[in-house]
Amino acid sequence: MGHRKLREVSWIIPTLTSRRVLSVLAASAILALTACGRLAPRTAQGSGTENTTPTTVRVRRGNFRRTLRLAGTVASVESYPVMAPMLGGQMASTMVITKLITNGARVRPGDVVVEFDRQKQQQSVLDREADYQALLEQIKRKQADQAAAVATDETELKSAEYDLQAAHVDMRKNEVLSSIDAEKNVQNLAEAEARLKQLKETFTLKREAAAAELRILEIQRDRAQAAMIHAQNNIEKMSVKLPQGGLAVLTPVFKMSRFGVLQEGDEVRPGSPILLVVNPAAMEVRARVNQVDVYQIQQGQPAEVRLDAYPELVFPGKIGRIGAIAAASQYSKQVRQFAALISIIGSDPKLLPDLSASADVQLETLEDVLLLPREAVFFPQGQPMVEVILDGRSVLRPIKLGSMNDSEVVIASGLDEGTAVSRYPRLPEREVQASGGEKKQ
Repeated sequence: MGHRKLREVSWIIPTLTSRRVLSVLAASAILALTACGRLAPRTAQGSGTENTTPTTVRVRRGNFRRTLRLAGTVASVESYPVMAPMLGGQMASTMVITKLITNGARVRPGDVVVEFDRQKQQQSVLDREADYQALLEQIKRKQADQAAAVATDETELKSAEYDLQAAHVDMRKNEVLSSIDAEKNVQNLAEAEARLKQLKETFTLKREAAAAELRILEIQRDRAQAAMIHAQNNIEKMSVKLPQGGLAVLTPVFKMSRFGVLQEGDEVRPGSPILLVVNPAAMEVRARVNQVDVYQIQQGQPAEVRLDAYPELVFPGKIGRIGAIAAASQYSKQVRQFAALISIIGSDPKLLPDLSASADVQLETLEDVLLLPREAVFFPQGQPMVEVILDGRSVLRPIKLGSMNDSEVVIASGLDEGTAVSRYPRLPEREVQASGGEKKQ
């Protein structure tokens, strides 16, 4: 019994010892965290993480710029569209591209930018030529048949004239002939006159009918000849040459359930757009301006154009034209947008149409003014103030502001160059230095 109690006591003592050690370690950790919190640098107001930005800034003198950023796409001012040729004398059919210039290639006047398969057009030329030759042979046969018919009709007409003359001779014998023979001569004369009259009338009608039949064949011949000429011209249209030089930009088309550019082997219909030949020296940005900002821009204002795909490229530009009528936004009918054209000065091989771009329009430029970061100024009760650092103390001082942009403000009065100001001012109860030099508690 006594040994059992000794064993229980021996287990209790280490347990109590370990608990005391754990409590001491926990207290030490709490003290260390508290000390770290006291020694840590002060963070910006309202920030849950450490701020590496300096907590004080000095009023500096420099140049001030206020800009307005507009978003849009690059477009060409001068362009020449290249489309699939319209084929003469044929119904609309597809054409296969056999050769196509590379997207973004430089072209000169007279260069071939696209070629189509000629096999179908060559076969069409052979067919039209065969039809034309067949009609020529038909016309020759028809002319020969009509000449034979004319000779036959003229022979019949001469025979009828001879019969009429013979009938007149027989009529002279009626005085010595019996009444029956005399009556027969009268009937023969009337019959000869009627037959001659009929042959003369039918001769004219037959010639008119023959001329109409020949004219039909001649029309068919002319149509076949025109079709043959069209087919020959279509072969020449299978190679598209440029009347002017520039930069070749393939036009996106909808194919295979998505948009893409044409390639060799694709089929296109006559009149389909293939590419644009643009003048790289005349490019512009077609941007959209919110109805709130449109009053700030005007024609001729300078701008800096940047391409989203090539951030290192910066082009000078200026506002060209501004739309007079606003269009509704895609997202809200209450928001209106105006169209603006920004001319790009200069060129670069990477400057291509349909690239997304941004333009910073210079609204205001001031030189040699006092500047402060915008976050260093706060507005208690609408009065702009800053937290000035003087001899280790923070003093609130009212100031007068000038223009401001997204990051800086212009100090019109109230501060001198080099004055230390808190970058992230706080709002405890402190001394406020009045404009006349008095201090208020």
